[in-house]
Amino acid sequence: MKIFIASDHAGFELKKILLEFLRSGGHEVHDLGPVMLEPKDDYPDFIIPLAEKVAEEPGSFGVAIGGSGEGEAMAANRVVGARAAEYYGGDLAVVKVSREHNDANVLSLGARFLNEEQAKEAIKLFIETPFSGDERHVRRIRKLDESEGD
Repeated sequence: MKIFIASDHAGFELKKILLEFLRSGGHEVHDLGPVMLEPKDDYPDFIIPLAEKVAEEPGSFGVAIGGSGEGEAMAANRVVGARAAEYYGGDLAVVKVSREHNDANVLSLGARFLNEEQAKEAIKLFIETPFSGDERHVRRIRKLDESEGD
């Protein structure tokens, strides 16, 4: 499975851990940066290219990591074809539903709110959960896609 991963400074250390986790699982992982810690970097510089890659390659996934994951999800969701869901702890059902109902293809993680085991568990669930394909969910996603050019 092809997975793109990127972070900002707040997610940099967790990204390094998750890179190894995903690669050890046999996934084709592409690190879109940053390659070194830069405390003043801006998440859109890394997350928008990640979302573009995911949108260009159907069937791929993205993992965006920031302090809260909120800005990263907002940035990814500005890219047509990217559907980012956010997770920063708590019930993992939200991760599962984001795949089953929304066909999310980017998981945005809040590094300041998760430990590495929680992040790994969320990613594993995210990439292993299929989209249900139910007509009502397809219809809703189509409406989102149709509104993106407005």
